[in-house]
Amino acid sequence: VMPATGPLPKDDHAAALLAESIGYPLMLKASWGGGGRGMRVIQSKGELKGSIEAARAEARAAFGNDEVYLEKLVERAWHIEVQLIGDSHGTIQHLFERDCSIQRRNQKVVERAPAPYLDEQQRMSLCDAALRLARAANYVNAGTCEFLMDKDSGKFFFIEVNPRIQVEHTVTEVVTGIDIVKAQILIAQGGELGTAETGVPPQEKVTLNGHALQCRITTEDPLNNFIPDYGRIKAYRGATVFGIRLDGGTAYSGALVTRYYDSLLEKITAWAPTPEEAVKRMDRALREFRIRGVSTNLQFLEGLISHPNFLAGDYTTRFIDETPELFDIPARRDRATKILAFIGDVIVNGNPEVKGRRRMQNSRAPRPPDMRGIVPMPGLKQMLDKEGPGAIARWMKEQKRLLVTDTTMRDAHQSLLATRIRTDDIARVAPAYAVLLPELFSVECWGGATFDVAMRFLKECPWERLKRLRAAMPNHLLQMLLRSANAVGYTNYPDNVVEHFVAQAAEEGIDIFRVFDSLNWVDNMKVAMNAVLKANRILEAAICYTGDLMNPERPKYDLAYYVTLARALEAEGAHILGIKDMAGVLKPQAARVLIKTLKSEIRIPLHLHTHDTSGISGATVLAAAEAGVDAVDAAMDSMSGLTSQPPLGAIAAALERTERATGLDPAALETISDYWRQVRRLYQAFESDIRSGTAEIYVHEMPGGQYTNLREQARSLGIEQRWGEVARAYAEVNRLFGDIIKVTPSSKVVGDMALMMVTSNLTAEEVLDPDKQIAFPESVVSLFRGDIGQPPGGFPQMLQKKILRGEPAITVRPGALMKPADLGLERQAAQEKAGRAVSECELASYLMYPQVFADFAKAQAEFSDLSILPTGVFFYGMEPQEEFAIEIDKGKTLLVSYSALSEVDEDGMVTVYFELNGQPRPVRVPDRARQPSRLSKPKADPANPAHLASPMPGLVVSIAVKHGESVKRGDVILNLEAMKMQTAVVAEQDGTVKEIAVAAGAQVDAKDLLAVIG
Repeated sequence: VMPATGPLPKDDHAAALLAESIGYPLMLKASWGGGGRGMRVIQSKGELKGSIEAARAEARAAFGNDEVYLEKLVERAWHIEVQLIGDSHGTIQHLFERDCSIQRRNQKVVERAPAPYLDEQQRMSLCDAALRLARAANYVNAGTCEFLMDKDSGKFFFIEVNPRIQVEHTVTEVVTGIDIVKAQILIAQGGELGTAETGVPPQEKVTLNGHALQCRITTEDPLNNFIPDYGRIKAYRGATVFGIRLDGGTAYSGALVTRYYDSLLEKITAWAPTPEEAVKRMDRALREFRIRGVSTNLQFLEGLISHPNFLAGDYTTRFIDETPELFDIPARRDRATKILAFIGDVIVNGNPEVKGRRRMQNSRAPRPPDMRGIVPMPGLKQMLDKEGPGAIARWMKEQKRLLVTDTTMRDAHQSLLATRIRTDDIARVAPAYAVLLPELFSVECWGGATFDVAMRFLKECPWERLKRLRAAMPNHLLQMLLRSANAVGYTNYPDNVVEHFVAQAAEEGIDIFRVFDSLNWVDNMKVAMNAVLKANRILEAAICYTGDLMNPERPKYDLAYYVTLARALEAEGAHILGIKDMAGVLKPQAARVLIKTLKSEIRIPLHLHTHDTSGISGATVLAAAEAGVDAVDAAMDSMSGLTSQPPLGAIAAALERTERATGLDPAALETISDYWRQVRRLYQAFESDIRSGTAEIYVHEMPGGQYTNLREQARSLGIEQRWGEVARAYAEVNRLFGDIIKVTPSSKVVGDMALMMVTSNLTAEEVLDPDKQIAFPESVVSLFRGDIGQPPGGFPQMLQKKILRGEPAITVRPGALMKPADLGLERQAAQEKAGRAVSECELASYLMYPQVFADFAKAQAEFSDLSILPTGVFFYGMEPQEEFAIEIDKGKTLLVSYSALSEVDEDGMVTVYFELNGQPRPVRVPDRARQPSRLSKPKADPANPAHLASPMPGLVVSIAVKHGESVKRGDVILNLEAMKMQTAVVAEQDGTVKEIAVAAGAQVDAKDLLAVIG
């Protein structure tokens, strides 16, 4: 029996005798006042006296009373309760037992009935013992008699009687069929057991039927020491599983859980014929629950009941403490709540991407051709994988037909629509490409500006786009644009960063790398080229075409210049030579001369890329085809022309029934073009005001991909009406810079300078005047310093001297001066920014754009994957009564309906009323235009490891450190108190106290910033 009757005697001999009668090991504690004060484990007689003295001193200091008690210590125990019920007529019965071993700090977590590890003899012994004790005490009413059972010896020890109905009574009710609450009420009114009146049959007719277990869903956070969370419940949905019983509290969607609120949200009891099936039903019920806005123990419970030891009944009362894997809880993705938060924000505050732009007229999602069930025929991708890049190059040379690369998925929308077409609109038509257009040479779908725009503006992962396209077009060669040492960025990167990026792109599905340098500097291209060759992918080394080959007054870029470049690139191992006419200034006659000459000078195939800004690039393509070019770029008709590529359908039609016919199906081209026509309507906000081709392109030579973006920059600077001046300034800057090649990133530098000249009303003479002080844009300084590379003929020396102001210029390859990046350290930095582990692809994103990736990761953590949203919803939100369905996973579809908005409350918050899968789901969103100006306590940034957050609401009792003090991980920073519970907040890393954000005596909320440990 435990505990021993009465306090431990003061006489040492008497205390020793009592200890011997109970038997070692023992537990010594001060029960007066509770709280575990004075608790000691005593393994042998030699430890007894000293432990008693220490426990008495602690109890006296804590409570003013030095009473202590001895109990039998059962180290590997099952905790079993026998349900009792007695009436006032002298009848006492048991309703069998339940297992309560799964507990934490004496708080029961999961209960089972009957105990799965007892045999029938043990079960009846326990029940008989409980009855004997209850009869001796003349016990009346419902209650439980509790025992600890030694797992090793099978002996059991009495703990206590709880003379009340306990929370876990429901598991007993469902396995016995007896309503204990009803019986208790009727017994209190004088009812008699064994009668129909109380609903409790005679003892011999009380039987067990199946197995049950009970879990309590609470706001206790397992990852925060089970401290109860609080806040507003954003969403609350229960379970509807056969064989479960729900005993709810007052939780519901929109309920406010305060710091004084009971942490219990719901009690679930699951019943089944077998213990295994009961666990399965409970698991299903737990997983059906959706509780958002506060932390819960749901996932902890899911992991607990599915643990092999729980299923086998092989556990003790220390199971939770001895099973650390129970706390390996993956973060809830909570995608629906996050997506609704984004939509609500767009409804209330708008999407800044379309602010001030014209709204689409029709937001209906375009329908791609239905290719379900059709397997695409094998294509050039299979040849590449089987025979290698060289085989593709040889195959190209053998073809009489003109090979075509479709650029709609990359350069076309980059040039026409500011690169804003979203992944879903691109990927949904990809299966049609695979089935309907197997004759395409390649599909350009990645790289260039699409990489950073995806993260920066569309909140999408560019790597996920590539993965989707690779899976949807298994037979096509996928092509990307790579800016040599700039990769997909706007600056030079260390060599190993470029190599790492190329390796990841090849691994994820890129087959053709079009590698170019913005200044046609072969030395700057070699690292990227060699990385492509190492990856065993097709290397298309590109020459950027500029000037006018046929104009003797511009001899800098003559035919000999291009021939020399072509030979150098072929010598470096290029499989294909690309001719990149980024501004669309290659005229038809110049194309004939250039193609014929190059065909006679080099052995590798030629691939022409041009833009239709002038309106006559179709003629240039046809002239190149006559001259023997092997492949050309074109865009689907509905996405062609202007600053995009020439129309693919028109080129194919023009070559029909000729030796160079493309072999592409006109009907298939029209089908896919019609899809892109629908898509383009969704992006009307990003259309430029260009309505026709223009010969001014031959004056300013602005790349097609830059033309619309520069106009947008002019618009944002308020000088859109002065676009003619900007275009003329662009041409003037080109002359000032020595007639350089203009393509990303060099074209951006020219554009920056042109905008500055217009906004500052600078003339070319003033720019050249050595006495005129000018604050040149940083991009201009970087260019003339040699950070991008060296242009043909070098920089104009006088202007370079003025721009650099004595700063030395570099004339070697910039990458040669850069130390290799420490990818291990960079990975750590990326993970700190993201607040999670990052993949190799995400590391590559971080290396290209550290801040853009950090912002994207933050948006992804806050709003989940936004690429699955319909385009109209992403940019414009929803209208009242509008609804849509999205698939967040295979077989998991969300049906979202928007109902109404509330007024702005005093905190500047608006409630947006949605329905999610038919259930009300209100979302509170700050109205940023009308938020109150009063300051609130700063919250800790969960992605910033230096921020120390409050783990719970409470009072700052004391602060243990000072500003500037050095601390070690685990050092106490301050102490919090809430609801008589004190918590020490410790440093999570070594460092220095940079800031203490609170003062002693301050009331804080959970997640408030307490300190910054730098």
